[in-house]
Amino acid sequence: MLENSALPANGSAEPQRRPAKARRRILSGIALLLLLLFAGLGTWQVVRLQWKLALIERVDARVHATPTDVPHSQAWPAISAANDEYRHVRVRGHFLFDLTTPVQAVTVRGSGFWLLTPLCQPDGTTVLVNRGFIPGALGGASGYEVSRAGPDACAAGGESVTVTGLLRLTEPKGGFLRLNDAVTGRWYSRDVAAIAAARNLARVAPFFIDADARQAGTAGPRDAGPPVGGLTVISFPNSHLVYALTWFALAAMVGAAWWWVARRGPGRRHDHAA
Repeated sequence: MLENSALPANGSAEPQRRPAKARRRILSGIALLLLLLFAGLGTWQVVRLQWKLALIERVDARVHATPTDVPHSQAWPAISAANDEYRHVRVRGHFLFDLTTPVQAVTVRGSGFWLLTPLCQPDGTTVLVNRGFIPGALGGASGYEVSRAGPDACAAGGESVTVTGLLRLTEPKGGFLRLNDAVTGRWYSRDVAAIAAARNLARVAPFFIDADARQAGTAGPRDAGPPVGGLTVISFPNSHLVYALTWFALAAMVGAAWWWVARRGPGRRHDHAA
């Protein structure tokens, strides 16, 4: 009887191993997929890191380069962030101070306004120039009524100036949770097209220029105080290395877990129990 009772126990050992092996194969497949996924994401972040470092290097070179002439109107359609943002440029012409548009701003000097003023170039085209920052206490928007240009605004002429600064792309629609309101003159972003339409300006460049600090000729007759230029903040978030290390760590954890299951998993325990 003892021998007969032992036979079913020995005979059932192989059927018990089969589900355990199937579970191990499923777990191994899931582990492999996760390991490849996490390793792939880590590699992608390394590629993004190299791209971001190259971008920072290019922008830094543009910012500190000798100013070059602002792009001609024929080159405007090809302007892009990758090739032109933060280029150090030089523009010549005369300001239309009466058409200044104050745009709300928060800077290292506190809250206030950027003063965006059209500058008429000799070829008849217009470039918006951010002449600089003024604190809200100096009057801001209250010092500039919502006026519009006539058809010959640039032809009227004015004192010619040369302004250097950084080329910036337009900031359409408005700020965070705040829409620009041209009717009341409330501006939260430097939307070139909207400002040009509100001021009835023609042939306006699709970008604006952040003027450098301490430049002659950038102060207007209505300014309560000289605008402060050179406050452009150039910052590129760069967390790709942290993300890459995180994904690679997850891949290593999955690999270690798979190895542990393979060495000490359910199948191995059943073998010892047998």
